[in-house]
Amino acid sequence: MPAPGNKPKNLLGTLRELMAYMGRHKLLFLAVAVLVSMSAIANLVGTYMIRPVVDALAAGSFDTFVGYVVLTAVIYASGVLAAVGYTQLMVHAAQKVLVDIRRDLFQHIQALPLRYFDARSRGDIMSYFTNDVDTVAEAMNNSFALVIQSAIQIVGTLVMIFVLNWQLSLLVVVGYAAMFAYIRYSTKRSRGYFQRQQNVLAELDGYIEEMVTGQKVVKVFNHESKNVATFREKNERLRVAGTGAQTFAASMIPAVVSISYVNYAVVAVLGGFMAITGLTDVGALASYLVFVRQTALPINQFTQQSNFLLSALAGAERVFDALHEAPEEDEGRVRLVKTGKDTWAWQLPEGYGLGAWGALVPVAANGDVPGRAAGASAADGVGGAAADGTGSSSALAAEEAGAVAQTTARGVDGTELVTGLVPLRGDVRFHEVSFGYEPGHEVLHKLNIFAKPGQKIAFVGSTGAGKTTITNLINRFYDIDEGEITYDGINVRNIEKASLRSSLGIVLQDTHLFTGTIADNIRFGKLDATDEEVRAAAKIANADSFISRLPEGYDTMVTSDGANLSQGQRQLLAIARAAVADPPVLILDEATSSIDTRTEALIERGMDSLMNGRTTFMIAHRLSTVRNADAIMVLDHGSIIERGTHEELYALHGEYWSLCQGLKELD
Repeated sequence: MPAPGNKPKNLLGTLRELMAYMGRHKLLFLAVAVLVSMSAIANLVGTYMIRPVVDALAAGSFDTFVGYVVLTAVIYASGVLAAVGYTQLMVHAAQKVLVDIRRDLFQHIQALPLRYFDARSRGDIMSYFTNDVDTVAEAMNNSFALVIQSAIQIVGTLVMIFVLNWQLSLLVVVGYAAMFAYIRYSTKRSRGYFQRQQNVLAELDGYIEEMVTGQKVVKVFNHESKNVATFREKNERLRVAGTGAQTFAASMIPAVVSISYVNYAVVAVLGGFMAITGLTDVGALASYLVFVRQTALPINQFTQQSNFLLSALAGAERVFDALHEAPEEDEGRVRLVKTGKDTWAWQLPEGYGLGAWGALVPVAANGDVPGRAAGASAADGVGGAAADGTGSSSALAAEEAGAVAQTTARGVDGTELVTGLVPLRGDVRFHEVSFGYEPGHEVLHKLNIFAKPGQKIAFVGSTGAGKTTITNLINRFYDIDEGEITYDGINVRNIEKASLRSSLGIVLQDTHLFTGTIADNIRFGKLDATDEEVRAAAKIANADSFISRLPEGYDTMVTSDGANLSQGQRQLLAIARAAVADPPVLILDEATSSIDTRTEALIERGMDSLMNGRTTFMIAHRLSTVRNADAIMVLDHGSIIERGTHEELYALHGEYWSLCQGLKELD
């Protein structure tokens, strides 16, 4: 946040970017500039016409007087028509620019990694689309044309007064210099405050959004008075920033007007003496004094619009900073393709095969693989570890290697290399994986997890042990620091993120429902799902019963993130959403934590049907949900301290046994 007196971080850069958006509609803005110029020039020429009108009247030439009056009227009328034209065009031009900014911002926000959203409040992000874009809109609608008009009038007025009387104009220039000196000083002081105002406003909006969303929690814990105190503190910071910005900005117009009045008085007295002594004619003096009297108007307009521009640039800078955030990188080249009615496969890029740990290795036309290490085999590309979770190598992996690929090539050492299409099976393996959200703060350490297709793997442990982190790494919400994660023998880094995530079904503890019908919310898992598929998915999740009892069934509208449904019903819809996607891999992040025991018993059969034949990773909230898992991983501080089936772990009398006995809490 810039300190008062400092300009925004990149004022010129922000201006250039805004001008680039305006350049997309340059013909419209060019037409606006031409019409604004016509209006400003008409005003200048009209004022100058006072001279011949007064001189003709003083000379008693009535016909000449009438002719000049008519000509002056035509000039002013053309200026009025030009003003009407540019105001209408400016509305269209400004809205086109705002549409472009909002569209680019929304598209870019969608492409940002999850890390960006985890580090910012929703209110701060929403402020980009509301407060910040609104300030740009206000400046575009009100300031662009007036700034051009004011600049032309300022320069034109200087030219005209020198044409009329250069001696008096030297005094006027001194007044101009005083005006611009104060404007520069005031603008410099107010810039930092405008930037601070936008930042504090975004922070305040984020706090309000957070407190309103969590109002039930606030009332339960009697936190109202504390919230009010915090709000007052943030609101006071906004008041200070806003007052600082407006104090200097609001003083510009009175200062400029006062200087112009002094200028006018001095010039009027001296001009009168010059007219009396014959150094200037009365018409020229009359026109000259009107120009001097009008000197403050374009300068006032310019300074007034500079307030809007400063605020707009502060908002635009925040928007452009968001647009400069690095989008989520996707270096994957392996794509998921449909090979049959219900079958899918990973399509390797042409000319590549799978090397050790699922790495993409170029394959020569003759089948040779440049640089392939001697002794490497196809088994290296599918994990090379046992499915029992121990991390030891086994012949089973080598046996699976032959079934993974439809075609093979041979390396220079004669070994087979997986190429072509790799069937989608749901084989997920972690090999010595380490990860931390921040450098130096490791969350997972050297994890080895191997899940064969159709296996159910459960994670238990205390809060912060790394359970949810594991699921975030499978779908590449975050990328690992060390080790490899393979999916059907392919390193997940080599898989396109869209393809990877489309093969995963995720049910989170915190459900999110969108405005729309219940059918639409279930169909979010598969946008082209038929009504029959939606109903079948709801039946799998045991949601069909309560949906059918709703007044409009599957056409019942969901509003306010499902406020008209119970927490358990929302969770059932989330499970149905995963079911309709029909993925080979399921991630259940405490999926039944918000469902009562009776409801949980009702959906167990449906969940078993959903998990049947699918690799499933479960983060357990209740031990009853992990008893039937093929392998249970007990996590502690990012490491697996116990692994095995329920019976095996219970017999150890270790950490898992303590959890089962209620000696420790399962979070």
